[in-house]
Amino acid sequence: MARNTLPSVTAGEGGLNRYLDEIRKFPMLEPQQEYMLAKRYQEHDDRNAAHQLVTSHLRLVAKIAMGYRGYGLPIGEVISEGNVGLMQAVKKFDPERGFRLATYAMWWIKAAIQEYILRSWSLVKMGTTANQKRLFFNLRRMKSKIQAIEEGDLRPDQVAEIANKLQVSEAEVVSMNQRLSGDASLNAPIKASEGDSGQWQDWLVDDRDSQEETLIEQDELETRRAMLARAMGNLNDREKRIFSARRLSEDPVTLEELSTEFDISRERVRQIEVRAFEKVQDAVQKLAAEQAKSLRVIEQA
Repeated sequence: MARNTLPSVTAGEGGLNRYLDEIRKFPMLEPQQEYMLAKRYQEHDDRNAAHQLVTSHLRLVAKIAMGYRGYGLPIGEVISEGNVGLMQAVKKFDPERGFRLATYAMWWIKAAIQEYILRSWSLVKMGTTANQKRLFFNLRRMKSKIQAIEEGDLRPDQVAEIANKLQVSEAEVVSMNQRLSGDASLNAPIKASEGDSGQWQDWLVDDRDSQEETLIEQDELETRRAMLARAMGNLNDREKRIFSARRLSEDPVTLEELSTEFDISRERVRQIEVRAFEKVQDAVQKLAAEQAKSLRVIEQA
């Protein structure tokens, strides 16, 4: 999985478009295909399998990288760093944990890109704490959401709103906004790479969900459902029935109905429900802890 075996974004006009055209040629993988390739790499160190896993997710890297164009760095380098994160994710990916590679890899990709940006922006040398990193990477998005995209200082109410939502101090919001704004206008020219230039406003991030982001959200929902299903494997048949009827049904069954069904008291039904919930909760927490352990190297931005 050497870095130079992958397509790269060439400098000059049309370089990005050529790269995107090239990576679209790599087929997307069905869940079973992805599982088998991951197992081959995990158990036999099959580099060809790893290469297929990487190339099938290059479009995901490109999509994530596009969200960081607003920082004025060469898009080819941003994509390249994201690809490094993807390769690290493939190396660490365990297909037995029940979630898709895209769900796992997106955190590695984002972490690699964000670390590259932090290394590259001299004005963010102070951005070393988790709060400052979160503010750095979310301030522009927050300003867009509250229609504060014009130049100049934020209004006090806008500062307060952003500080509250990002859990940072108002002074930090003001300071970071001044650092990111500088003397530049949104119409100021910017040169991203050789032959690839424009204005700052051309590089603003589009926050609308893409098809890939929607698929990732669906994948995460499936992961949570799979985790719940695995957790419920710790219940016996009666516990499963009562837990599902009381906690998972859109129209919960009453204690009276269940007490009649199982010929036990309502209080006994309630006790079984509580016990089943505690068992499921404990199992889910353990599964989540295992997943978090796999991702512990990813520092929250």
